[in-house]
Amino acid sequence: MGLEFVYQEGQTPLSEEEKEGLLIKTITTHGELDEYEQLNIEKAIQWIMRQKLKKETILTEEFIKALHKRMLGEVWSWAGEFRRSEKNIGVSWIKIGMELKVLLDDTLYWINNETYHPDEIAIRFKHRIVNIHCFANGNGRHSRIMADIIIESVFGYPVFSWNHSNMVKADETRKSYITAIRGGDKGDIKPLMAFARG
Repeated sequence: MGLEFVYQEGQTPLSEEEKEGLLIKTITTHGELDEYEQLNIEKAIQWIMRQKLKKETILTEEFIKALHKRMLGEVWSWAGEFRRSEKNIGVSWIKIGMELKVLLDDTLYWINNETYHPDEIAIRFKHRIVNIHCFANGNGRHSRIMADIIIESVFGYPVFSWNHSNMVKADETRKSYITAIRGGDKGDIKPLMAFARG
C-alpha cells in the first residue's frame, strides 16, 4: 500500500507521474513525508549557510533550480526540474522559464535602483515566484527560503521569522499565511510583509 495524498488548503496536488517520483518507497503517511522533506530542507539550509552568495548568483534560473534540488532531491526524483504539468495555481508550465526570467530581471532592477525597502523586495520576489509555481511541489517553502537568502545575502538583514512556522500543518498560522498571500494577489503586499516578520 502506497502513500495516500491528502492536500491542505493552498497546497498543489501532484500528477500521477509526479507521485511516482517519490524516492523513499517506505513512506506511507503524510507525516513521514513531511518529516523526510524537512530533514532534506534542513540539509539545504546548512548548505546555504556555507555559501558566499551574491545577487548575481542568487538571481539566476540555475540557482533557483539548484536550491530546489538541494531542498527535496533526497525525496523526489524531479526536484530541481521545472514542472511539466498544469496546476491549480501558477502559470502554464511552458511559460515558467520566461516568467521566471522577467521576475529575476525585475528583482535585480529593484535592488540596483532601491525601488522598495529590502523587506519588500524579498517579499515581492517570494510572492511572484510562488505565483509562477516553478516546481511540482515545495514552492511555498522554496519561495520563503529564497526570500531569506535575498534579505540576508543581498541586504545583510536578518532572515524572516515566518511566524515561527513552516506552514506544513493546517492551523491558524497557515490560514493567516494563505490570507496574506491572497492579499498579495490583489496587490497588497503589506500583510505578507507583516506575516514574514511576525
